[in-house]
Amino acid sequence: MESIWEPGSRRRREQPIVAVRPNEFAPDPAGRWPLSIPAVAQVLREGIDLDPGVTFLVGENGSGKSTIVEGVAVAYGLSPEGGSRQARHTTRPTESPLSEWLRLQRGVGSSRWGFFLRAETMHSFYTYLEDNPSTRAPDVPFHEMSHGESFLALLESRFDEPGFYCLDEPEAALSFQSTLALIAVLQRIVAEGGQVLCATHSPVLAALPGARILEIGEWGIRPAEWQDLALVNHWRSYLQDPQRYLRHLRE
Repeated sequence: MESIWEPGSRRRREQPIVAVRPNEFAPDPAGRWPLSIPAVAQVLREGIDLDPGVTFLVGENGSGKSTIVEGVAVAYGLSPEGGSRQARHTTRPTESPLSEWLRLQRGVGSSRWGFFLRAETMHSFYTYLEDNPSTRAPDVPFHEMSHGESFLALLESRFDEPGFYCLDEPEAALSFQSTLALIAVLQRIVAEGGQVLCATHSPVLAALPGARILEIGEWGIRPAEWQDLALVNHWRSYLQDPQRYLRHLRE
């Protein structure tokens, strides 16, 4: 557990979330979805400890990384469709019941601020922001911007203080250069005492210095080094010889 000096104070404050544990309502991790996902089952058996800085969940589609990020975000009090603890917009509820089975071990004196950035629901979230203008500062016209530009504008306006930030595949809207800009934002958040939990398919984003990486798959959850990730090795092999992969698509 890491403590951080609070500016203007002699007290130390801890990271927002120290660990995620199953609560007394958690069912036996077997059977129906999402309990049938090995990574989710492992969380409900053992829980997971979160790094005081950035923790990446990396894995194939369907491995459970987004389900876990969503469950932790909702258990923290964030909207399942994205936003802060104050956001109350909803379109069609699709979240899993995982949040109902989790207990968050919070850091002593930690910030309660948080934000959930979810790539697949950002269009409806922008509409929510238009209908509920921020009292902090006027928002930019998100719907009039490109997908990537609106993401970066949201990062600048909402990722602006220490807290707990959950991100689900944020690279979906970002170019290579914009992904590097996101890395800079995450580094700033950590330097200011914030904490990040992020599900990603991006080898660029996962290379963030000092981040903890958890690789998710049929084995459940395991710590991994960037250079050993299947994600990194697949991209490296593809970029070295794309035709070797594309030939299989034509056969």
